[in-house]
Amino acid sequence: MSDELVRYEIDNFVATVTLDRPPVNAFNLALQNRIIEVFDRLSDDPSVRAIVFTGAGKAFCAGADIKERAGRVFAHGERWTHNRSVRECFYAIMECKKPVVAAINGPALGGGLALIASCDLLVASTQALVGLPEINVGLLGGGRHAMRLFGHSLTRRMMLTGYRVNGAELYRLGVVEACVEPEQLMPTALDFAKELASKSPTAIRLAKAALNAIEEMSIRDGYRFEQNMTAQLQGHPDSREAMRAFAERRAPQFRDEDPA
Repeated sequence: MSDELVRYEIDNFVATVTLDRPPVNAFNLALQNRIIEVFDRLSDDPSVRAIVFTGAGKAFCAGADIKERAGRVFAHGERWTHNRSVRECFYAIMECKKPVVAAINGPALGGGLALIASCDLLVASTQALVGLPEINVGLLGGGRHAMRLFGHSLTRRMMLTGYRVNGAELYRLGVVEACVEPEQLMPTALDFAKELASKSPTAIRLAKAALNAIEEMSIRDGYRFEQNMTAQLQGHPDSREAMRAFAERRAPQFRDEDPA
């Protein structure tokens, strides 16, 4: 499917979502709202079991459209509407019922960093750059998302100086699963997505929901939450099918995800 700003296509249970707002896929209200629309739609689409998320051109997402922001005067209430839209576009990815693989093809800066931090698995091109340049353009933001990816000192270096981390360093730090040449980025990301799509859709949905929920919990509360999710999964036919397939040394045949 093609649409301006964000386009997507579906093939063999994997959706590929591409930001397409030249020249650098910078954020504006229309792009944010389109991201929400696409990920909410794919979240409920039974023909999708995993998603690859990337950018068209040389950038993944360069963050806020500074040229547009510089000349904008917010009317009463518009600033909060804008902020809410920004937050919700990240939540649409985090809360999507399908796992999302970020294929970081180039700079992912500011809001772009928050986009990739909202994904489940990350793969980088050698052309990738991740950073928080807001300090240099009179803005703030993205620090909490950066904390999901980086340690204490590096997060502060990025937010306080605008320092950018390249693809090779992202891999050395364990932030991404692979750092590959540009022509290998999408095949690598699709391989991860195909593996995710081969799992039980119900198990994946519950596992992602559990990971999102337990991130801020204590070990005791988090493990209890996971145990409750396990009990819920055990009542589903996919759980019994996975066990039978393991015992019979064959590939499992999972049913489509529940529409709820």
